[in-house]
Amino acid sequence: MIRSLYNWTMSMADHPRALWVLAFVAFIESSVFPIPPDILMIPMILAAPRRAFLIAGVATVSSVLGGMLGYFIGAFFYDAIGAPVLEAMGKGGSMAEFNSRFNDFGFWAVLVAGLTPFPYKVITIMSGWTGMPLATFVATSILARGLRFFIVSALLWKFGAPVRAFIERRLGLVFTAFVILLIGGFAALRFL
Repeated sequence: MIRSLYNWTMSMADHPRALWVLAFVAFIESSVFPIPPDILMIPMILAAPRRAFLIAGVATVSSVLGGMLGYFIGAFFYDAIGAPVLEAMGKGGSMAEFNSRFNDFGFWAVLVAGLTPFPYKVITIMSGWTGMPLATFVATSILARGLRFFIVSALLWKFGAPVRAFIERRLGLVFTAFVILLIGGFAALRFL
C-alpha cells in the first residue's frame, strides 16, 4: 500500500496541477498521510527551479493548515472519547500532569517533528490532545515547516540535481543533528 501511495505521489509531480496536488499532499501528511511532501517537491523543483520558493511556500502553508487539522483531531477525539474513559478509570489527574509536561516542551516537540524525519502528524495530534496553546503550535509549525521546505528548495534551486541524493538520503540526519545542537546550545546557556 505504501509503495502504491509513493508511486501515485511521484506521478503527480508531472501533473499540470502539481502545485494543487502538493498542497493536498502537504495538508494531509500533517495529520494522516504517510508520505512526506518532500518526495513531490523535489522533482517539481528540479523540473522548474525558478518556482522553487513558490513550491516551498505552498508546502509550508498547506502543511501548517494540515497541522491545524491534526491539532483539532487531537483536541476533538480526546475531549469526546479519551477524557471520559480516563475519568472512568480514575486516571484523569495523570493525564493533566502528562499534558502539563508535554506543553512545557511543546515548542521543542513541534520544532523537532517539523524539521526532522519524526512524523509531524503525531505531534500535531498530541498538541491538540494536550491542549497546547494554538498560537504556540501554529507559530512553531510555521517556523519548523518553513525552515524545512525552504532549505530543501534553496538547496535544489542552487545546486540542482546533484544535491538530490543528499536530500533524499541524508537531509533528515542533518536536520536531526541541527535540532540536537540547537537544544544542546539552549541547555548549555541555561546552566551558564
